[in-house]
Amino acid sequence: MSVRLLLLLVFSLEVFRCELSGEKVGSVISAAKTLVWGPGLEADIVLPARFFYIQAVDSSGKNLTSSPGEKTFEVKMVSPTEQFTRIWIQVLDRRDGSFLVRYRMYATYTDLRIHVLLKAQHVAKSPYILQGRVYHEGCDCPQPSGSVWEKNMRCPESFAQISRDLSLYASVDPDLNAQEIPKRFGQRQSLCHYTIKENKVYVKTFGEHVGFRIFMDAILLSLTRKVRLPDVEFFVNLGDWPLEKRKPTDKLHPIFSWCGSNNTRDIVMPTYDLTESVLESMGRVSLDMMSVQANTGPPWPEKNATAFWRGRDSRQERLQLVKLSRARPDFIDAAFTNFFFFKHDESLYGPLVKHVSFFDFFKYKYQINIDGTVAAYRLPYLLAGDSVVLKQDSSYYEHFYNELRPWEHYIPIKANLGDLLEKIKWARDHDDEARKIALSGQQFARSHLMGDRIFCYYYTLFKEYSRLQITEPKVREGMEFVEQPKDDLFPCSCDRTLPPHYIFFFY
Repeated sequence: MSVRLLLLLVFSLEVFRCELSGEKVGSVISAAKTLVWGPGLEADIVLPARFFYIQAVDSSGKNLTSSPGEKTFEVKMVSPTEQFTRIWIQVLDRRDGSFLVRYRMYATYTDLRIHVLLKAQHVAKSPYILQGRVYHEGCDCPQPSGSVWEKNMRCPESFAQISRDLSLYASVDPDLNAQEIPKRFGQRQSLCHYTIKENKVYVKTFGEHVGFRIFMDAILLSLTRKVRLPDVEFFVNLGDWPLEKRKPTDKLHPIFSWCGSNNTRDIVMPTYDLTESVLESMGRVSLDMMSVQANTGPPWPEKNATAFWRGRDSRQERLQLVKLSRARPDFIDAAFTNFFFFKHDESLYGPLVKHVSFFDFFKYKYQINIDGTVAAYRLPYLLAGDSVVLKQDSSYYEHFYNELRPWEHYIPIKANLGDLLEKIKWARDHDDEARKIALSGQQFARSHLMGDRIFCYYYTLFKEYSRLQITEPKVREGMEFVEQPKDDLFPCSCDRTLPPHYIFFFY
């Protein structure tokens, strides 16, 4: 074979590869111009799974907008003080020219060096050196100053939902709440009564079904390992439905819940599902806000132009949805994977279908988000995908709904689903606009629902709530101490100390 023919063959194969990936022929990634940024490049930002981003840029300075190949970049991490590092690294291809790099540390290291490589060549300002001690998730080493921690984390100055929830309370009295809330709710509901004192967690449970306490324990222990919390005492509702139904003009009891509603006055936290996905990313969970970004299905033009839904029978409107799907399969693919609430209707709305991997949802352009017992907790993951969300109008909300905008981040549909077919038809007839809404919703999820923002939300909530307290939080009779998990294999020593003359002002 002649040299000329060989070169022609190589060029043809490269063209074929580029066409498969969507990359423009002739675009060559520049290691120097490629961008690398994110919280995972800073030593002081401690997360269960740290993360940062890579944006591929070509030699002309243009950002790539499609995948150059999932193996394009290599990331290595080393410490000069350790021969081996116990760090699990994943480079996730977001298929839009950018990559999300996440890594979970299983020990604490000093002067961690992060090498970002393109064909063995350092990218951007690589190697990135995280100077000093880089603490892992299991290390109990809180930053003494909350304001320093907030600055390091780049937490927003406020959260609209927190401000709205706490505006109903001129003050809170821990002594009075400790007497009144268990009497009012403790017999019929499942509650946890928490006190954070000297950055230690104490709890007493009320009610029969308190298994979901594990999620609240976990976030409190994780947060207190990272930052010193103010002394604070509060009650957490472990059930699905928000509890405080009194009018704002009546005497309200502050109850922290994972879901709010227009008819209740609970103080809303991130859902237990989203919270666990942050804590267990690269651990026990496979579905989280980072893994979704690497599993968004085929490119938009290749997605099935049908509205998709799978789930269980936890609301009447879900029965209507499945019925509508049978009548109009050309518009909707909806089916139940489990019957529980309406088992007597299984013959009408069955048969059950097999579970579908959540990542396979994104083979479809249109994702229907419809309430279950309360708000459907899948919405963060649907927004993070590469499909447009058709969201049911609902009286229930999660901690971030207040910041979502209809027709910007999602397509709204009526609570009774009366306009669902009309909205699907609109999306089909306005493909560019629907695509724009999908991307806007995706960007919202990427910027508002990642792990660093979830930790910021919890800290801000406890900080602002603590300022409303007019009596001192106490470790009450019957409370148990919630211990930090021990890691005898990889213990860490904490170098952080309280600054001289540091005084806590919480009230």
